[in-house]
Amino acid sequence: MPDDIELALTDAPPADMRDEIGRRLGAFNVELLGPADSRPLAVTIRSKADGALIGGLFGRTGFRRMFVELLFVPESLRGRSLGTKLLQQAEAEARARNCLGAWLETLNAAAKNVYVRNGYRVFGEIPDYPPGNTRYFLSKDF
Repeated sequence: MPDDIELALTDAPPADMRDEIGRRLGAFNVELLGPADSRPLAVTIRSKADGALIGGLFGRTGFRRMFVELLFVPESLRGRSLGTKLLQQAEAEARARNCLGAWLETLNAAAKNVYVRNGYRVFGEIPDYPPGNTRYFLSKDF
């Protein structure tokens, strides 16, 4: 290691530290890969009565792929194919943005099965993470 630098460990990093490292990594990635054309994408479940947010899907498109960051259907609405409908709407928008496919990760085996029924395939998993569970990585080509 060069003599003019040191490594420092902290369990309480300031918020701007992550932002600064992210900016530097982002600039490096643009230089290496070109612009990501990253754009947010959301499909929501809302109450007809007052428009309150109940659940939904949040993700991003970039590098011709959609990443599903979050997908939540409240327990009281599960079993009504809302997860499938959220995915279908998000995938339609991703296709309109010229994406070639999508990917996501989940800790929930039941959710994994919903994704598989919707054409996703498991391409990786980390067993016992968190303990007693498996983290699944899934993708789908359009």
